[in-house]
Parts: sequence; C-alpha cells; structure tokens
Amino acid sequence: MRAADIDGFYSDASTLDAEAHLILDYRIECSGDPRVAAAHLCSEQSTAQWRRVDVDEDYRPRFAAKVLDLEVETELSGTSYPLRPPVEGPVSVCRVRIAHPHANFGPRIPNLLSAILGEGPFFAPDVPLIKLLDIQFPDSFLAAFEGPQFGLVGLRERWQIHNRPFFFGVIKPNIGLDPEPFAELGYQGWLGGLDIAKDDEMLADPDWSPIARRSALLGAARQRAEQETGERKVYLANITDEVDRLLPLQDLVVANGANAVMVNALPTGLSAVRMLRKQAQVPLVAHFPLIAASSRLPYFGVHTRVWTKLQRLAGFDVVIMPGFGPRMMTAEDEVLECIAACVEPMGPIKPCLPVPGGSDSAVTLPGVHEHVGNADFGFVPGRGVFSHPMGPRGGAASLRQAWEAIAAGIPLAEHAAQHPELAAAIGAFE
Repeated sequence: MRAADIDGFYSDASTLDAEAHLILDYRIECSGDPRVAAAHLCSEQSTAQWRRVDVDEDYRPRFAAKVLDLEVETELSGTSYPLRPPVEGPVSVCRVRIAHPHANFGPRIPNLLSAILGEGPFFAPDVPLIKLLDIQFPDSFLAAFEGPQFGLVGLRERWQIHNRPFFFGVIKPNIGLDPEPFAELGYQGWLGGLDIAKDDEMLADPDWSPIARRSALLGAARQRAEQETGERKVYLANITDEVDRLLPLQDLVVANGANAVMVNALPTGLSAVRMLRKQAQVPLVAHFPLIAASSRLPYFGVHTRVWTKLQRLAGFDVVIMPGFGPRMMTAEDEVLECIAACVEPMGPIKPCLPVPGGSDSAVTLPGVHEHVGNADFGFVPGRGVFSHPMGPRGGAASLRQAWEAIAAGIPLAEHAAQHPELAAAIGAFE
C-alpha cells in the first residue's frame, strides 16, 4: 500500500457518524510499519480494492473501515507463537480500534462475522497474529434485532425465582441413560430443590435416548414435581441439530412438557438461533461448544466476550459459559467480562442470564457468588447434584442449603451441622 493511500483508512472519531459504525477492538502482532499494517487490516475487511483502474473514484469515504486509535504496546523479536512460515525480523504488538460502517453488511449475523472475523482481517498483509477483543454496537444497528424474548427479569417472573441464583442441574450420566432412569434422576433433583434440570450439551436425539420419549417423560416428571413442591420447575431440552430440525424439535419438546430449550450456539449457528428466536415459544438457552476452540489462545482468534454479546444479540435468554476454577481453564477476569456482557446496557436488547459453569457443587457456590457480586446468575452443577452421596435429591437440597448459609452470612460448615445434605456435599466435593 502506498504511503499516500494509508491516510484514507484513518479517521478521527469526532468526524464519523457514531450510529453508522460498529467499533472493533483488535490486538495484532504486525511486521513492518504498524501504521501500514493497521491500514491493511481495515482495507481487507471492508473496501479491499477501493477504486477501479484508471477511474477517478474513491470508495473509502463511504465503505472503508477506519482506524480510530493505534497504540504500539511493545516490540518482540518474533511472533508470540511460532508460525509457518515464520515471521522474520521485529514484530510490533498493537491495539487497534476500528470503526466499521455496518451498512457494508447490514443487520445480518453471517455477513457481520464474514467481515470482522473472516478472510479479510485474518489474512491481512503484515498481520500474522490477530485477536478480536471486543465489539460495540450502535443503537441503530441493535434496533434491527429482537434479542432475548424474556431476558433476566422476564425469567425471574416466568419461573418465580427471586432474590437468589437460578439452580440448574446437568443430569448425569450425561448421554448413557435410557429415558426412563434419566427422567427419574431429573424428577428427584426437582424434588430436592433444583429449578432447572437439563440435558447435557452432547445429548440430543440419539437412538438410545430419543428426544421424543425423553422429553415426554421429563415433561410429565416436571409437572409432578411442581405439584409436589408447589414451585415452578423447568425441563431444559437440548434441541441442537441440523438447522431444518430446530423448529420441529422445539414444537415437539414443548408439546411434551419442556419449558425451555437449549442450543449449542456456534455448532448450530447464530443465524439459525435468530430464526428460532422469531418463533420461540419458550426461553432459549445457549451452550458453548466451539467457543473455546476459537478463544483459548490469548493472542489469536476472538475473545469470549464477543461471542457472549453475539449470543445475546441473536436472542438467547440464558448464556451458559465457562466458569471459575481450574477445570474450565478460563481466567477470572475473562469470566467476569462475559458476565458483564450479558447484563450491561445494550440499547434495546434485554439483559440475559449469565451461567458460569464447570465442576460446581454446593461447596463452590459461595465463591461463585462472591466473584459475581450479586444473585443474578445461574449455577449449573452436574456431578455436584447427580453424584452427591445422598443422590440427586440430596445434591439439589445441598445447593439450597448452601444458599441459605450465604444469605444468612454464616460459613457453610456451620450451617452443615444441622443439614446432612450440605454436610455430605462438603465431605464429597471439598
């Protein structure tokens, strides 16, 4: 790119129409002049060739993504990761904030992703390593999206869960049981105090546990549990499948008594979820397969908070995400950033319920509550309920008892002296 062309990919925020642009925050490692590399990054994700040969025209004012800020943080002798072919010479580590005109792709998630995470930015000249760290949407873009149908506040009203976390339970063993014993485990969990008993993200419609039979049994068990406990209960059915089966499966499981459905967001596709949201009869819950595959490396890919925002935009009422603790290999600050992305102001888009999860039990509930700082979260043990020494009824009861201790401001061990289910959880999972 000639020096005279570079300035066309730079702008001052005060000169741009903020409502006409998305704001993208990238971390890049670049060879050569960082200013040229950042211009390439903008060019490749928007205009590319911005005029025809021998024609006096310039598409950049209307279509170009433009650098608003460029900060060189440090210089390295090579890239953070070994690449093929290797990058020779010094490498600059930069933060780049870019304004991208959203009219280039419109309010269409596949086209948005093709621009900001596609061939352009990830094959830009002189930018061998890149990670999209954040995205901000103007209200003019958000206005075209429905977002969550119920959202955090609507779920509390719909399920009558107030002043405490939402207690989920992943029925275990996760994919190996026939529908009858599987449904009995969910039923026992509900009797013990679970709000939501859910299919595992890998349990969809296999031969040994057909979703038609499984959802019918769990739907009936949920209704019995509601009658016996006097509380609202939720069966969360996993309908992850080929796109053309999503609507028929939703209709099937809802008719059978499921009152929420789960979709593995990225394997199925956010556009498919948006389609489902337009006809959703019940709350939509996201699970996170594929997200770690694109986000785990700190200097390449896309930050999990971006996926969280996009899942909320697509219409999920609940976003299950990698949680705290070593099992999920996710830094505490990253989990908190994803939780914030669920609930922070986002134009007309409702807040959704964040559910940080991974190897939880009654023992870890105080720590999760302390990290989050309030009760607006879902808590989703699997083994912590269904491998509890006193069975799923005891495991679910231990969650309620742990919350009683937290609400009363007393240590778990002290409360456990009068509550054998909590005591058993401490003995098994501490």
